Amino acid sequence: MTVSIIIKTLNEEKRIAATIESALAAARPLGGEVVIADSGSSDATVEIARRYPVVIAQIVAPAKPSCGIGPQLGYQHSRFDYLCLLDGDMLLDEGFLPDAIACLAADPRLGGVTGHVQEMQTANLEYARRVQRNAPENRVGAIDRMNGGGLYRRAAVEAVGYLTDRNLHGYEEFDLGARLRAAGWGLHRLDRRFVQHFGHTLNSYRLLVRRWRNKYLHGIGELLRASLGKPHFGMLLRELPELRLWGVIYLWWALCLVLLIAMPNKLAALALVLGSVVAAVALMSWRKGGLGMGLYTVVAWFFHAAALPAGFVRGRLKPEAPIESRVIRGSE
Repeated sequence: MTVSIIIKTLNEEKRIAATIESALAAARPLGGEVVIADSGSSDATVEIARRYPVVIAQIVAPAKPSCGIGPQLGYQHSRFDYLCLLDGDMLLDEGFLPDAIACLAADPRLGGVTGHVQEMQTANLEYARRVQRNAPENRVGAIDRMNGGGLYRRAAVEAVGYLTDRNLHGYEEFDLGARLRAAGWGLHRLDRRFVQHFGHTLNSYRLLVRRWRNKYLHGIGELLRASLGKPHFGMLLRELPELRLWGVIYLWWALCLVLLIAMPNKLAALALVLGSVVAAVALMSWRKGGLGMGLYTVVAWFFHAAALPAGFVRGRLKPEAPIESRVIRGSE
């Protein structure tokens, strides 16, 4: 039993060489393989990957890029009993895989094991927010999802039909975790580093706009649509606090709209609406320790809440169907 390390890529020329080298260093002692799952890079990502002894698969039309399509493409072209998921801007700790494999071997009901994701670009407000959060999925021990990747048992993935949903532009880790847990598999975080993550260096607001345009923010709406009528739907409602937050945002927007329409004095109504926004920014600035983070948090709320309905109404393809792809380099 050995491991397939799946690296999902889309225009990762800046970091992909270091990522592949860290994956190969971890895979070689185990007799494993590295699979590059490319979502249609237009830069030098694939050319750089060709320099290394790795499997390279790339989507072709009509397949389109999404957060869910990359891991599933890699799974489709992988061979081994354990599946390690990485992004193309991560460095895998060389000692992680033996520890994770030992953990899975010790508990046959574990479907996946991960460790800590060390964010290296905390100057970006989005990644700084991730570091600040003490979310349940980031804690040691039993967790509900493996954000940032980790090591999965192929038998567990086969039991739930597919690795990741190609339709999801975000929340693919939560979807996978929920499907696994609904089928009786557990997820576990070791108290050790899994990867270093070198995220975007874009300005935080430009990154937010980019994520709107590439539909990343649609992920939670797509997740709700995908989960309707499924055994894990209740998990979403219980375990995603952002759903309750977006509900509050919708009520806030509705109240603001009522004030603007119903109040005879439009200037007073506008002042109340703007005052509520200022109050929200002030509250979050106090909670987050600065005006910059407080303002960004409120703006991000608005973007995410607006994107949820757009994601929910998007059409869906069968997630278990083979992804249209070509093999640029196969296994040796």
